[in-house]
Parts: sequence; structure tokens; C-alpha cells
Amino acid sequence: MHRFLSLFLLVILPALFAQADQDAFFWNAKIGRGVNLGNTLEAPKDREWGVRLEEAYFDRMAEAGFDSVRIPVRWSDHAEETPPYRIDPEFMQRVDWAIEQALKRRMVAIVNIHHYEEFMDDPAAHTARLLGIWRQLAEHYQKQPPALYFEVLNEPNKKATAAVWNKIQNEAVALIRKTNPDRAILVAPIGWNRIDQLKNLRLPAGDRNLIASVHFYEPFDFTHQGAGWVKRDIPVGTPWNNSDAERQAIADDFAVAARWSESNQVPIHVGEFGAYGKADMASRARWTICVREEAEQRGISWSYWEFCSSFGVYDPERQLWRGELLDALLPGNTINPSKKTGTGNNNP
Repeated sequence: MHRFLSLFLLVILPALFAQADQDAFFWNAKIGRGVNLGNTLEAPKDREWGVRLEEAYFDRMAEAGFDSVRIPVRWSDHAEETPPYRIDPEFMQRVDWAIEQALKRRMVAIVNIHHYEEFMDDPAAHTARLLGIWRQLAEHYQKQPPALYFEVLNEPNKKATAAVWNKIQNEAVALIRKTNPDRAILVAPIGWNRIDQLKNLRLPAGDRNLIASVHFYEPFDFTHQGAGWVKRDIPVGTPWNNSDAERQAIADDFAVAARWSESNQVPIHVGEFGAYGKADMASRARWTICVREEAEQRGISWSYWEFCSSFGVYDPERQLWRGELLDALLPGNTINPSKKTGTGNNNP
């Protein structure tokens, strides 16, 4: 892997996170304000989704003030179908590179299994493969600093019911713990990580380093207007006006998450939230501010979806920040969105 065992990663970065007897609330605070590298490593094999990772992107994220980077990965397209489900080493190196770029800039890196659609359709047939992938990842990354977090699976849905998913997720956590006893692990409720499904989440007792990850795209008819992949047609033109009723609806959802967190003593991370680019920018910014504020006032960390694609806070073609969104996410940042940032050439 690309200089992955550098002095910085082995000595300096672990020291930054070296805190005796810390729990998941400590690690969740380290996530802070994050951003997703969407439409990159989770795209289908041999079919890119329009975003290629560049080293300069990590510079931009760090300079803007993001604390963490969530790295969605479609491992299932790069692993063998039969035991031991060997992951393609060349693809593994691409992920290693992305993790290194985040860590060397002192950002937390969160790596997950994303878009494992075959598992959602038939969990029983794919449980061994899911666990086989995690066995490899856990062993491969076991010596990396605690600033690297694991996330078991993105958005369990369809046939991954609560009874099915709780059992499998806890098996994955137990497997990871054999080689990574103290690493922060993000776990998911069913229903695409919905807040209202936290009540059905069952976690292993005694594990103090688990963080519950929820996703938030409400109201859906606002955040996904004009999105072509949504099965029903949602017309473009719905505003979000920041009315008392609109804000209260979001506050009510986050209150549910906060009560669950307090009752279960498990911190909450909003692994995804964002409004699709077909909505008007003023509405997107108002909604983003509201979601961020409702999360932060409850001690909930977050990762915006996403960096530079259809929801993006950054415009890769113009090489400019979308200033309204950046200010909504990171108020007080000193980035001049009108200044071109350039791109790097040290890419995977």
C-alpha cells in the first residue's frame, strides 16, 4: 500500500488519538463534521459514476475544515464469489490510498461496505461472503491508527429485516473484534438506516466502541426532487422555506434519535444527509443548516452526502466550492468559494 506504514501514520497520528479508557462518545466526537466521497469507490465495477479521486480533493476537504471523510466502497464487486472471497488486491490498494490521504491530513476515515445489493435480496445466501469480506478488511487494517473507523454495511433493507440483520451485524462485529478489539465500529438500523428503526436495533452487550449510524433525507419529496433513480417521479420545484412546521418536523426526528442514544448509551452519527441538486440552492442551504444545527445541538456527528457529485458541496468542473452549501455546513470557514483550487496529479 502507498507509504501506508509511514512514520506519521504509525507514531504521530496514533498519539493524537491516544486517550486512556475512551468510549464511543469520544470517538464519535472525533468524527465531528464530515463529508462523503460519494460516486467514487462505490460505483459498479468497470462503470464509473463520473467522479475520480484526486489528491487535491483531500486537501480541499481538510483546508475547508472537515474533520472526517466517509469512504463508501462497493467491495462486493471486487471480491470472489466463493470462499475465501478474496478481494482484488489492486482494488484494495485504491482504497488504501484514499484512507491514507484522509489520515495523513489528520481526518478520521470511515470505510464501509456499500451497495451490496445481492445481500439485501438474499441475506442467507450472502452472509458468509459478507463476513468473509470483513475478515479480510479487519486483518488488513488491524494495525492502522484508531482514526480509521469501520462501518459494517450501508443501508440494510429489503430482506435484511430486523431479526435477520441484528444477528448478522452482531456476527460481523464479533468477527472484527478478534483483530480490532478497540476500533470504533459504526452499526446500522434497518430500513436504509432510518431513525425510526433505531428502536429495532439490537447490539452486543458490553461493546463500548459502537456508534449507531442513521441517514436523514426528510422530507424526501424535497431532498430527492428530480432524482432519476427514485422509482416514483418527484417533480422539481418544491421549496424548503425554514418554516416553524418544517423545522419542528426535523427536530422531532432528531429528538427520537437523541432519546434512543441516551437510553442505550450509544452515540449517533448521521452518516448521510443532503438535498439533490435539482432543488433550488437557497432551499438546499436552509435545509442543510437546519439539519446540521439539530444534530450538533444534540452531540450528533455527521457526514454530508456528498463532496462533488449531484448533491455536492464542491463543483469539480469549475474547481470551486458551492459557497452557500459550504457555509451551511461549516459556518465561519475562511474559504473563498470564488477562487479556483486546482487539481492534483498524484492520483490512484
